[in-house]
Amino acid sequence: MKLMKTAAIVTLLAGCAFTSFGVQGAEAYTLMDLFRRKRQPVEEMQVLPGYGGMQETRPAERPVALPRVTSPRYYTYKAEALRRIDTAKLLDPVVTGSVGSDVQPTQGASLADSRRFLPDVTAYAPSDVAKAVEAFYAGREGFIWIDANGPNAAAKAALTVLGDAASVGLDPQDYAVSVPSDTFDSADTTAREKALVDFEIRLSAATLTYVQDTVRGRIDPNKISGYHDFKRKSVNLKGKLENIARSHDVAAYLNSQTPSGPEFLALKRELETLNVKTGDAPRITIAPGTLLKPGISNPELANIIAGIRQKGSDALKVEHALTLSAYQGTPDYTPELVALVEGFQKENGLKPDGVVGKASIRILTGGDTTQSKIEKVRIAMEQARWLPADLGSRYVFINQPAFMVYYHDQGAEQFSMRVVVGSKANQTYFFEDEIQTVEFNPYWGVPQSIIINEMLPKLRSDPGYLDRLGYQVEVGGRAVSSYDVNWNGSTNGVAVRQPPSSDNALGELKILFPNSHAIYMHDTPSKSFFKKDQRALSHGCVRLADPRRMAAAVLGTTVDDVAEQIADGRNKGVQVPQRIPVYVAYFTAWPNKDGAVEYFDDVYERDMYMGRAFEATRLARRAEG
Repeated sequence: MKLMKTAAIVTLLAGCAFTSFGVQGAEAYTLMDLFRRKRQPVEEMQVLPGYGGMQETRPAERPVALPRVTSPRYYTYKAEALRRIDTAKLLDPVVTGSVGSDVQPTQGASLADSRRFLPDVTAYAPSDVAKAVEAFYAGREGFIWIDANGPNAAAKAALTVLGDAASVGLDPQDYAVSVPSDTFDSADTTAREKALVDFEIRLSAATLTYVQDTVRGRIDPNKISGYHDFKRKSVNLKGKLENIARSHDVAAYLNSQTPSGPEFLALKRELETLNVKTGDAPRITIAPGTLLKPGISNPELANIIAGIRQKGSDALKVEHALTLSAYQGTPDYTPELVALVEGFQKENGLKPDGVVGKASIRILTGGDTTQSKIEKVRIAMEQARWLPADLGSRYVFINQPAFMVYYHDQGAEQFSMRVVVGSKANQTYFFEDEIQTVEFNPYWGVPQSIIINEMLPKLRSDPGYLDRLGYQVEVGGRAVSSYDVNWNGSTNGVAVRQPPSSDNALGELKILFPNSHAIYMHDTPSKSFFKKDQRALSHGCVRLADPRRMAAAVLGTTVDDVAEQIADGRNKGVQVPQRIPVYVAYFTAWPNKDGAVEYFDDVYERDMYMGRAFEATRLARRAEG
């Protein structure tokens, strides 16, 4: 096969290790284990001139210091500051085609003279909201929320929805508006009118802030870290306010702005359920170092069964009701109890082998309190707003904290499988894209991060390493021997790739959705990693436990056909018949196919940063003036 023309193509299409701080990823398990083997000393050779401007290196020349490629970082979240709505200019004449010219006056039109109080209003809002309010009221004669009697029915409906914002994962204090008092002196019409106009502007600002928040979320994901990559949704706030002014059912309109997909609704139901719980059960304690295997006796078994009674699902407890009712606290680990434990392990995403070790004990003794579950659900509802309101009838959903991928078609989950995702030092990004290609018998284009952080120290002492391992090297697009590269100089323009083979780090195939992070799904020769419960082990890409099945699904073919393509032995890419959305997501709370919300460990501590972003937003929105 022809070598790829540029190192950029190699990195983009086969990169999958954008960063590294050491050998922790599983790609290194194939490559770096080979590096660690003892090699015969190799005499250092001079480098041929003419490759990418590289100079000859003499044995006595001191090499430059080893460079490093660093990971994206997490930021101190900077929430958007509120700005004052410029109500003074709202008395300007209406210009042709301006907002308000096509909006019918409300029953508050009789208060048109009250508009003279607009310059006296002091109201604050996020910048986009402030602009929309200014555009809507500029030269407009009527009001939306007030009439001659005070706040109207539309205002009361809006206030009810805003007051219930917590039910959809938002903060009601962000949309709180004081209702004008009914106790004004009947002769003090000026004060009353001023209060009503102030209420009008504030409620419009609060309502639009709510609409914007519930559509796209309060938090800008790209301000959290370099691992977040989303095009933030735009909301036509001016149009929304026009729709509200025309609406005969303001509450229904506002409620329609909240996501209504099955996943969001499941989270909403879960939040409601959690909020009515009165407290948490006492924590279960199990002796440190406990290891319970089938057929043995252990006094900690009683605590293990108590933990299952407390944390097991209702379905599990119904299925094993006889076993649970018959258990009297004895230490004997009988087959019936093994089956119970296996069921508990399975529903918690663990290997159902009946062996109670660290992973099982962590769930039995730790897990989430009611309050921590509430926080996870709120974060999940916020993050769900970053994604499309409708994920589609056919899509692939990767949930990194669950270490799972789910294939959906015809509006339902068809299958799921275990995955390996990036280690904490080499985290997988949070973004969405479209699957375009399946590549059979792939080359592995070694990313610059691995070349620099992991290969370079070895290559400086033995530049022939890559040749002996069968890797291919290019400099400036030209194939060269690894001996002929000046590894003591810059690696810019140097591309390294591993040809297809049984040892190839990508295995038999990879599934591409080209993105700037060089992340994709692929096979792996390191099958043992799928047996682990904690599978944050790669350099950033997503490894599939059953790649043939996923490839067949996205190609719309059979596993047998995929097997034939692999057996052919040739490196080739096949386009999917129709591009498929793929969500490379991060949710520590997410509903399963039955609608039950499951909880997962915050493997990258991203929930912590979300909590900080919430707090920064809360403080920014309370700092009016």
